[in-house]
Formats: sequence, C-alpha cells, structure tokens
Amino acid sequence: MLGPLLGCVAGLLLLSTLIARVRLRWWWVRSFEFPRLQIAVLAGLCAAVGILLLEPSGWQTATIGLALLTCILQLRYVLPWTRLWPVQVQSSHDAPGDQKITLLIANVLTPNRKADTLLAMIEQHQPDIVITLESDQWWQDQLDQALADRWPHSVKIPLDNLYGMHLYSRLTLSETEVKWLIQDDIPSIHTYVTLASGDNIRLHALHPRPPAPSESEKSLWRDAELLLVGKEIHQNPSATLVAGDLNDVAWSRTTRRFCRISGMLDPRRGRGMFSTFHANYPFLRWPLDHVFVSEHFTLDSMQRLDAFGSDHFPILATLCYRPSRQDEHDNPEASQEERQEASETIQKGKTERQET
Repeated sequence: MLGPLLGCVAGLLLLSTLIARVRLRWWWVRSFEFPRLQIAVLAGLCAAVGILLLEPSGWQTATIGLALLTCILQLRYVLPWTRLWPVQVQSSHDAPGDQKITLLIANVLTPNRKADTLLAMIEQHQPDIVITLESDQWWQDQLDQALADRWPHSVKIPLDNLYGMHLYSRLTLSETEVKWLIQDDIPSIHTYVTLASGDNIRLHALHPRPPAPSESEKSLWRDAELLLVGKEIHQNPSATLVAGDLNDVAWSRTTRRFCRISGMLDPRRGRGMFSTFHANYPFLRWPLDHVFVSEHFTLDSMQRLDAFGSDHFPILATLCYRPSRQDEHDNPEASQEERQEASETIQKGKTERQET
C-alpha cells in the first residue's frame, strides 16, 4: 500500500505545482503560488521515502519521478531568494551616512495590543521611517505618544477594516498624498522624502487587499494596484522606494511582473527570503512584507525582526542613495505585451466591482 499512497501524494504535489501556472485570478488558484518552498520540501521528502523504502517497481519510479519534477519546477521559482543566487541590489560600501535611509515596516494586526514590544524595537533600531499596516485609532494613540516628538512628520489613516496605515518619519516629507488607487476602502501613501543629504526620493507605501475567501474572491484588485504603481514609476523614473505588506509573495507572477513594469529591484534576491508571515507557524511562512528599490539605491543591511504579537514579523532595511552606482544594477524590463496586459488589468480592476 505504501507505493500507491506515495505515488498519489507525489501526483497531488505535482498537480498543486501546475495549478499555480494557470492564468486565472480566483483566490484558490493564486494561493498555490505561496507555498512553493513548502511543496518543494514535501516533494523532496516524498522522493527520499520512495528511494529508501519502496521496492524497485513502477510505483517507485513514478513516485520518484513525479516528486523530483515537482522539486525542480518549484525550486526554479524560489532559488533566486536564496544565497545560491547573485544579488540583485548591490551592497553599500563606506556609504555616506547622510545618504542612508532606514525603514521599519510592520503589519501590527489590528486586534494585537502589544504595542510596547514594537515600540521597544523602534527605540532600539531608530529607523528614519516607520510604516505600520492594519493600524487603527488605538494603535495611532500608542504610536503618537511614543513617536510624535522624534518622528514629527507623519501620515495617519486609522481604519477599523484591517487596512489602516500610518507613516512616521524623522525626515521631511513633501507633496504627500493619500490615494485610494483601485478600491475606495484601501488607502496608500505616496510622498517625497528629503534625505539628510538634501536629496529627494519618492516613497510609496502599499497594502492591497489579498485574494482570500474572507477578503476577495479574486486577485484582480491586488494585481491592479501593484501594476498601477509600477506603471506610474515607469512613467516617472526617479529614485523610488516601494514598501508595505503587498499580500503577495516575492516570486509570484504579479510581483515579478510589477518589477518588470516598474524596473524596481528586490534587495532580498541573492540574500534570503526574509519570510514575514505567518509568525506563529514556522512551516507556513512566506515573504509578504516587501521593500523594492530603484536602481539608484544600494543595500546597507536588511533583517527580519522578532515577533511582537502580530501574525507578521517586522522588516528592517537600511538603504543608501547612490545614483553614481546605478549602472551596476541590471534592471528587469517588461515587454510591450506585458505592458498592454498590465494596462488591461488596471482598467479591469478600476471598473469591476468586488462581490460582497
């Protein structure tokens, strides 16, 4: 019985791998893009058990073949986010301090009331900018009390719908806008930040709605928001950062397309996944909280911080504005067909209403 059982498991793992390649936006289809590493690990275990415990037979051959094929298909997506891959964003070397910017991004989980733990991390790491997601009025009160004096520049959007957003900055903000890009209950923050050097950079803080049974039946609106921001970045090229909980993994079709549309770079590539969700389940983690940079930046450091009661870990990144080194980066580029498809997705996202 072990042979048929393992063969069926290997077949199901391959099926889940192939479903993720289907170009449909239904949440249950897109969800198969998330656990690629987990599926690869299970497939590897399946192949190992087949080699060690099964007698030579057709079932053994099928099990090992299907499992190894699954591993290959899945690992080709996730390997770029390991140290086995070349880095995409070059490391900083003796970078001037006044050209550095440190961001701390934290999805706080609205019902979580362990603000003191997060505030202690902010005090320890002293980021230039703090971005919180899912922050409501209670979280705003805690953040204001602790941060208002030393992080005087702020954007506050307290909401009770899990899409509240706050930004606190030591650095001066200008031309700041709160936009509701695709859906009228999902905000985003767009601002210029003046570095200590006097240089201005653009910052987009995002938290689109995820494709999930309790949130959205399709990924259309998340995809449209990411691609809309990517299109704007492409049309107005300048030193730019994009940060937030994008409710999408780094290796998904949409996130990779966002990078090609915008020309943005992922500092995690070649360094690690920095998986931030789910904080409570070690085997079910993937990178949902992101920092993307334009070619004008190098990476000084990046780390995932400790849990603080949320289902997300915070992420901390220090970047350096080094336009003189932008030629060292190999920017991703979208084809004309991809740009046309992105425009169609954006238009559909703006016009199609979500079922409630």
